[in-house]
Amino acid sequence: MFQTLVNAWKIPDLRKKLIFTAIIILIYRVGSNIPVPFIDMPATGLIDPAGGTTFLNYLSMMTGDAFNYGTIFALSITPYINSSIIIQLLTVAIPYLERLSKEGEEGRKKIAKITRYVTIALGFLQSTAYFIYLNAKDYVLYQGTSKAIEVFQALVIIFVLSAGTALVMWLGEQINDKGIGNGISIILFAGIISRIPTEASMLFSTNPQVGSYISRGGIYYFLAPFVVVCYILMIAYIVWMDNAERKIPVQYAKRVVGRKMYGGQSTHIPIKVNMSGVMPIIFASSILSLPPTINLFVADKIKSVEGKLDWGDFFSWFEPTSVVYGVLYFLMIIFFAYFYAAIQYNPVEMANNIRKNSGMIPGIRPGKPTSDYIGKIISRIILLGALLLSVVALFPTVFTQVTTLLNAPMNITLGGTSIIIMVGVALETVKQLESQMMLRHYKGFLD
Repeated sequence: MFQTLVNAWKIPDLRKKLIFTAIIILIYRVGSNIPVPFIDMPATGLIDPAGGTTFLNYLSMMTGDAFNYGTIFALSITPYINSSIIIQLLTVAIPYLERLSKEGEEGRKKIAKITRYVTIALGFLQSTAYFIYLNAKDYVLYQGTSKAIEVFQALVIIFVLSAGTALVMWLGEQINDKGIGNGISIILFAGIISRIPTEASMLFSTNPQVGSYISRGGIYYFLAPFVVVCYILMIAYIVWMDNAERKIPVQYAKRVVGRKMYGGQSTHIPIKVNMSGVMPIIFASSILSLPPTINLFVADKIKSVEGKLDWGDFFSWFEPTSVVYGVLYFLMIIFFAYFYAAIQYNPVEMANNIRKNSGMIPGIRPGKPTSDYIGKIISRIILLGALLLSVVALFPTVFTQVTTLLNAPMNITLGGTSIIIMVGVALETVKQLESQMMLRHYKGFLD
């Protein structure tokens, strides 16, 4: 990867794109530290980064702690990600969007335009919800002075946050147009990777609580480097999982078009083992974070009533150290892996495309037998990919439980989702750089 960056830097055109991308990332990080007017955040931030699995912790992770400190990029690209997922799911359900997805470049431009509008709408709704939460926590200035001032503050905060969402989306598109591409993912990557220094300082800190662990036999001093080694192994594991694929062989028959003969070659259809990427983890963690988030708002109002369900015990099931949480997390990852892959891959359409191009899978008849064969292979690969993905997703939960038994509990907030996103974006960016370098080194027949 580093060699690819060095080689890209030697090409003047790509060097300009790399510098432009770095400037955009710098602008994003500066904006992530500019506070929104009329918000008075505590020095420790809005939430505890290692304090649970609420949706607020999830947003803090996705925004590089900008959400935690109430900055103008507090929502970052989360509205855009939600908008993209919604539009992608609606493409299957709404015929108009399905037609646009099949119209080539013009259709994709229209879908991108619709995605931008939905992003602005979601940004406005999330900004409103964020303001309501801050107001309830008394983090908004000049409360109780006058109704006009409170309304003015609310409008300023909501519109600044919404404008920050639009600006982040625009910055991502600028990376696509004038930078190295993959703009939204690079911004997400920059936000997550900015948390690494904080995570490292927490890991190797020497506060009194950690000192108690050290006095119990030096377990913490052993666990801290062990976590670093585990992260390195997880990165290697994710790279292997991301590159693993199942190749379905396809043989094309020879056909004559005019005076030329086409076909007759053997090729294959590559199907990635982790075909759903990080989406199953994002869906599963988002749903499982809802009960802790509800508990965050109503914890003070919940009281145990004799003879009825103890709501405090119910919400404890969704803590990361709970066995119920781990089992539900595992099952949801498998479910959403099948769900997301069913949207992306259509065995019947794949079989029809093979038959239209005079191709066939050796030993399998064209038509329905081919689609059944492809569907069976995809179903097995999805299960294998979901199991491999679960290893990364559940590692922080298992590690926390093991360290708790050793009387040295360590809550790893930079979990599997963050690592998969970082490694996936890094690999995709390197592939784009390599493809652009190949284009610039390609020699035509006039050279």
